[in-house]
Amino acid sequence: MSGRLDWPALMRAGLHGLGLRPAEFWALTPAELRLMLGHGAGVRPMARDGLEALLRAFPDTNGEMNDG
Repeated sequence: MSGRLDWPALMRAGLHGLGLRPAEFWALTPAELRLMLGHGAGVRPMARDGLEALLRAFPDTNGEMNDG
């Protein structure tokens, strides 16, 4: 492998596959685009205990916004 990026394929994946606008696509790093495309090595999905911790930290408010 030459180490070069296949920009046409990446643009198709970002613009068509992910529905990004051109400015959004070009603002991403190749690593960010790779993660968005599901190729993030070492990235694991959130486990149930992580979700439960988030739910405790940020409980639902029935659509009411709290301005602090």
